[in-house]
Amino acid sequence: MTDLEIAQSTKALKIVEIAKKLGLNEDDLDLYGKYKAKIDIKHSNNPKGKLVLVTAINPTPAGEGKSTTTIGLADAFSLLNKKVCVALREPSFGPVLGVKGGACGGGYSQVIPMEDINLHFTGDFHAITTANNTIAAFLDNSIYQGNELRIDPTRIIWHRCLDMNDRALRNVIVGLGGSSNGIPREDHFDISVASEIMAALCLASDFDDLRDRIGRMIVAYDYDKNPVTVDMLKATGCVLMILKDAIKPNLVQTLAHTPAIIHGGPFANIAHGCNSVIATKTALSLADIAVTEAGFGADLGAEKFFDIKCRQANLKPNCVVIVATIRALKMHGGVLKEDLAKENVSALLDGVKNLEKHIENIKKFGLSYVIAINKFLTDTDEEINALLNWAKDNNHPISLSEVWAKGGEGAIDLANKVLNEMDKENNFKFLYNEDDSIKKKIETICKEIYGASSVIYTQQAKNEIARMKRLNLTNLPICMAKTQYSLSDNPKLLGRPEGFEITIREIKPSAGAKFLVVLTGDILTMPGLPKEPAGTKMDVKDGKIVGLF
Repeated sequence: MTDLEIAQSTKALKIVEIAKKLGLNEDDLDLYGKYKAKIDIKHSNNPKGKLVLVTAINPTPAGEGKSTTTIGLADAFSLLNKKVCVALREPSFGPVLGVKGGACGGGYSQVIPMEDINLHFTGDFHAITTANNTIAAFLDNSIYQGNELRIDPTRIIWHRCLDMNDRALRNVIVGLGGSSNGIPREDHFDISVASEIMAALCLASDFDDLRDRIGRMIVAYDYDKNPVTVDMLKATGCVLMILKDAIKPNLVQTLAHTPAIIHGGPFANIAHGCNSVIATKTALSLADIAVTEAGFGADLGAEKFFDIKCRQANLKPNCVVIVATIRALKMHGGVLKEDLAKENVSALLDGVKNLEKHIENIKKFGLSYVIAINKFLTDTDEEINALLNWAKDNNHPISLSEVWAKGGEGAIDLANKVLNEMDKENNFKFLYNEDDSIKKKIETICKEIYGASSVIYTQQAKNEIARMKRLNLTNLPICMAKTQYSLSDNPKLLGRPEGFEITIREIKPSAGAKFLVVLTGDILTMPGLPKEPAGTKMDVKDGKIVGLF
């Protein structure tokens, strides 16, 4: 069966029954039908549980299964009679229609209702998109209505957004059609998950914090190069009104009826790649163990989880799970995608170098870890034994995970090894200090985490560093925008490249999210659809969605 068919064949419990597992009753919920609900943010105020982060090697088209492993691990904890809650991001609709299809795990390790979560869910992304575009409308209206704030139309940094992969919107002209239709200027769209509204919502600790973050967002500069903020546009209250319900985390369930909180969804290659602070703290407040994930490989999602999310939210992880597949490791070892089904122990061991780098990086944060090998049907006994022996020889805790085929039963060994590691005292620390210079923070990430030999800056990046100094924003953490496919800024350099340069192309302030976005290589904030989008295979038949994944 397909993932969608497995999900649709599972009998879900009513969400009020799932809530009882977390000590909540119906009065604590805002119900969105029978199988999903929002939880009041007051339930995030007492984070006392232990936190497990699931990350991965650099992703390849061969697949790693990070979300699948995260869900299966939580189900395994539940089978071990642990009070557990999984905390995940909401899928972006653009990639759902693009290449990936659905994004709720896979096989017998999924969250449901899968169709709802992948589509409109509880409307959070619609609210974020509307909030973002409301600010854009206020901004253009301010210019049209006499430009009292003296906004320089050539220095507008706030962009419209849409939760869609649409390359035609990357560069547009707005305000055409004569004097009654606004002031013509260049603009472009970002995908909604790259919006600063998304980042701020996901990093806010409560409603007052969200208000502060929205108000301080920089949307443009005036003719004297001074920043213009959302507060100055008098749009803060309106935006908060739009986000009133979106700030509340969403409760759903896994196929095995483990509570799952799904909230927020910033991309990890262009944003910070973690679900909301409120969702994670709610899981930590209501359960003894919270299992969460960070997007893409550990060089992106995990680094940002530690240096941005944990720093701002005062969180301390207790253990990290690093997910890999034999197929992906062989690809990092030089095997073409069409040859991955063939046994190749030599390439597998070459590809392990990518995994080794991510292990080294987790150790730099002072954290213990367990490697989870997400088993595929094409994995041979010789390949599995070679990988297990490599781990044993190098004293790496490792577990063969079969959550796709077996659900939580396939991760009992992984769960026990994680329990063993998370009971150990760790020495969690950040990679850099907030008061380090912008360049020092960037170069620490590039050299320590990616393995770059040097960092070069375009003239635009140098100018923007000078501007950040004038704006007193140098103490903010760094959010790197980089390809997910490689440790470098070149997506074609797989494995563990060495001796490469990282080019810093652009730096943008996200004063509301409270980080600086640093763009490298050719990273885009509005993806495009492939030649044959996944959406061409999706439909509704007899009232049921088909072809989602």
